[in-house]
Amino acid sequence: MAMIHYEDLQVGQRQSFGRYEVTREEVTEFASRYDPQGFHLSDDAAAQTHFGRLSASGWHTCAMTMRMLVDNMADVQQAGLGSPGIDNLRWIKPVYPGDVLRVETELLEKRRSKSKPNLGLFKSRSRTINQHDEIVMEMVSNGLIRVRNPDIAC
Repeated sequence: MAMIHYEDLQVGQRQSFGRYEVTREEVTEFASRYDPQGFHLSDDAAAQTHFGRLSASGWHTCAMTMRMLVDNMADVQQAGLGSPGIDNLRWIKPVYPGDVLRVETELLEKRRSKSKPNLGLFKSRSRTINQHDEIVMEMVSNGLIRVRNPDIAC
């Protein structure tokens, strides 16, 4: 399988991938460890909120999205070098047990590093979408990727 480098990235490129079934057990386990708010742990507590029923933590939605992103990178090998961070993260709709999630990405921009010619930077938008084709989460993230031919100017 060929390795994808900076030169292979095309602004506007889109991908759709992943399938993640959200379970009640995982929602409550994640919440009990990392976000122990009542509406993530109890049907009764959630019924008293705008969620109406048990919902996943937004941070859990991030983790499930990350899993699908990494699984996709295993299928499409990328000379990735991690991420310096996220510019924008929005939880748009609640995620509930029983939801089935997928991800759509779009490459927004890319540029070469001025100080490190072997390094490229890119920005992409990721949308996490449920089985009703509703966007439940959106983020714009920054990525680092190796340049195949650092001696060639762009």
